[in-house]
Amino acid sequence: MRSSIKIKLLLFVLSCSSLFSDSVKKQTYIQTLEAKNSISYEKIINTRAAYITPMCYTKTSDKEEAKVFNPCYSCHTKGKIPNYYNDSHLQEVYNFPKQAMKNPFTNLFKDKRKEVGVMSDSYILDYVRRSNYFTDEGDILLSQELPDTWKGYRPDCYFNFDDEGFDQNKNGAYTGWRAFRYFPFLGTFWPTNGSTDDVLIRLDTLFTQDENNTFDKEVYKLNLAIVEALVKQKEITFDFPVDERTYGVDINANGIADTSNIISPKVRSYVGLAKWYLKAEKIHLAPGLFPENTEFLHSVRYLDWDEKKDLIKLSARMKELRYAKKTTWKTYGEIQRAAQSEFWEAQALESLEARIALFRGNYEEGLRNEIGWKYQGFIEDKAGGLRPQTHEETISCMGCHSHLGATTDSTFAFARKFEGVHKDQNDHGWNHWSQKGLKGMNEPKVEYKKYGKQYEYSFYLHNNHSGNEFRNNDEVKEIFFDSNGSINESMIDALHDDISLLLFPSQRRALKLNKAYKVIVEEQSFMYGRESNVKVMENVYKEIKEGLKTDIENMIVRP
Repeated sequence: MRSSIKIKLLLFVLSCSSLFSDSVKKQTYIQTLEAKNSISYEKIINTRAAYITPMCYTKTSDKEEAKVFNPCYSCHTKGKIPNYYNDSHLQEVYNFPKQAMKNPFTNLFKDKRKEVGVMSDSYILDYVRRSNYFTDEGDILLSQELPDTWKGYRPDCYFNFDDEGFDQNKNGAYTGWRAFRYFPFLGTFWPTNGSTDDVLIRLDTLFTQDENNTFDKEVYKLNLAIVEALVKQKEITFDFPVDERTYGVDINANGIADTSNIISPKVRSYVGLAKWYLKAEKIHLAPGLFPENTEFLHSVRYLDWDEKKDLIKLSARMKELRYAKKTTWKTYGEIQRAAQSEFWEAQALESLEARIALFRGNYEEGLRNEIGWKYQGFIEDKAGGLRPQTHEETISCMGCHSHLGATTDSTFAFARKFEGVHKDQNDHGWNHWSQKGLKGMNEPKVEYKKYGKQYEYSFYLHNNHSGNEFRNNDEVKEIFFDSNGSINESMIDALHDDISLLLFPSQRRALKLNKAYKVIVEEQSFMYGRESNVKVMENVYKEIKEGLKTDIENMIVRP
């Protein structure tokens, strides 16, 4: 008996010792990163209002030229239910909390011409072409470097895609990640403003399995198509006819068990194992929402140059690796109450004054928004490797993924996914940018209240008179506007047939933007702004005065 107690006691001591050792290793890892990069993982050094983007400090009117610019509508609009946020009033007024009235993003006002001037083109091209994600053997660096007890996302995507966009590891096994191509969001997110990127989606493992708990690629493809129809709230055409009797699901929602390649947004079930989990209410389904445990992976990269095609391409080096996971299911009612809570708080205070937003979580596991998602990320360290973002750096992700009318279940890209059905179509959506690019894509159309259907990018140019919120993209100005600021209609006509004419920068501009961002990396000054400006930005407020109006009179909102 005593021997048994001694053994149990020894095992307990060894277990505690191991946990203590792991904790020390994690602490040492973080402390080393802090020392090498002169950062703090816990402290807020610059601002807790980092969720307010630098773009929100843009001057929207020019008194001398008597012009008004509206880039604000792209984000601040009326959401499509179940997005109950309607922040379209922010097109008319700079409604910031007191703590954010002084612009904290001082990198906007930094002149980087000297630092950029000493970098050669060959140096920056060599830099962006060296991967900071993979080892020479093709293993994932972060997966090796992160402590064993790391509680957050551990990168597991190999960016090794089959012809349907599915990622495979070194042994050829599917990781669950699937790449998709999409229309880049308006303004800053266009490559001409500094970065290339890609986005991948992964559903919970149960969506990949048939009813016998066996991986089935066709089941996974069909579940992804069902999710797309639900999220977009529109019919989606599948790439081949599906016999509904095989899966026991009426995918076209016509009340008949037939064969169809149409996925209806009124579909009431997933297929395979997920169908039974849904019946047992262990997972959920609703229009406009992703199922729980949906993940997104978003790599932000430099602008590499493809000599053969004479245009940009994704760099091997990553600026950032962003990760999102839907950890909690929220009903329509819960989402509506979250959206209304800010309004109710303001009413209780008899004031419409904005209040500082706080987000629960930490740099390791991610920060959480109010509708069930958590966001976490990795960013370049001083030497160019990837490191976890600090708490403050992660706050900067939250504004765009929390309280915006423009999002779909707090995300952007998937609702903008291309919908071409067959692989040979230019707009086929299920593949990676490295497999098929953006050149030759027709311009999308979007419907706005009072304005009807409009070419999305052309409409942005007409209303903002520039290629980004800051109006400092001289290349877009030269191509799409004349010396008087009037739009070049012939270029607009060409844009309808090929959006890369607007979205892609010249090699000269691409290299300059790469160099400007490299300066920020060397300084590790991300908390002061991540924009790739070379010169001081002039169309940005350094301080917002209370009650300041944008001078925008005609709000642009979705119907």
